[in-house]
Amino acid sequence: MDAPLIKRAEALITRLEALLAPPPVAPDWKASIAFRWRNQGGRGHLQPVPHPHRVRLKDLRGVDEQKQTIERNTRQFVAGQSANNVLLTGARGTGKSSLVKAVLNQFSSKGLRLIEVEKRDLGDLPDIVDLIYGRPERFILFCDDLSFGAEEPGYQALKAILDGSIASNADNLLVYATSNRRHLMPEYMAENLAAKHVGYEVHPDEAVEEKVSLSERFGVWLSFYPFDQDAYLDIADYWVEQLGGAMHDLDTRHRAALQWALARGSRSGRVAWQFARDWVGRQATGKRGKRV
Repeated sequence: MDAPLIKRAEALITRLEALLAPPPVAPDWKASIAFRWRNQGGRGHLQPVPHPHRVRLKDLRGVDEQKQTIERNTRQFVAGQSANNVLLTGARGTGKSSLVKAVLNQFSSKGLRLIEVEKRDLGDLPDIVDLIYGRPERFILFCDDLSFGAEEPGYQALKAILDGSIASNADNLLVYATSNRRHLMPEYMAENLAAKHVGYEVHPDEAVEEKVSLSERFGVWLSFYPFDQDAYLDIADYWVEQLGGAMHDLDTRHRAALQWALARGSRSGRVAWQFARDWVGRQATGKRGKRV
């Protein structure tokens, strides 16, 4: 073969190799208890989170049943026993994401680690599984505020990781996802109109079946609902006390908390926390002003 042609071919191969993404490199697993998957220019890597958000289970109020279920499931998982993937759905601000952070905080000393993956990077899930396969730690793959459009990428990758890939799932990995949609994908009336009626049996259109099938791959479903007034005020009082605010003048504080919720159109744990921060901060500022 012509020597110049061989050189040109080798140069072309070198340039192509430079364009191809190398396999992801394992991070320093001791650097943190939480990691984020980052994909830049087609090259993914795990980035340690230097200061994870420390949430305590006891700080989450009004969701005792959900807290008990996810704590039990996670306890089984870190003990090396069988456990399920978890889908947390429902009203905004009711503690779905905080509950996942809280179980990480609770069980990190027993080897639990968390990897947060954004929806746009779900196609990289096989690479993440390869990185953690065989590791002694137990990993929660965390997908926050998850939902899919009809043609969005990542849907099939998540579905395969949950259950259905030809490759075996990693025993040290569970998926915990939060969403405002129970079925994770939009459903339309037109799909119901496409249902077929055969005798007394109804066969839903296959498009509906496909959308429901993803959420059914989660073994545990936890539903979250808006708080009633009493629960909301209880949470507001709790955070005022935790932040060091004065607990007297209950009626005035409750009126202010209800006005705060009305202005935001929501009674939730998040709104109660925001009110408490404002209330305690204004109390402290007022006291300093009086001393000046």
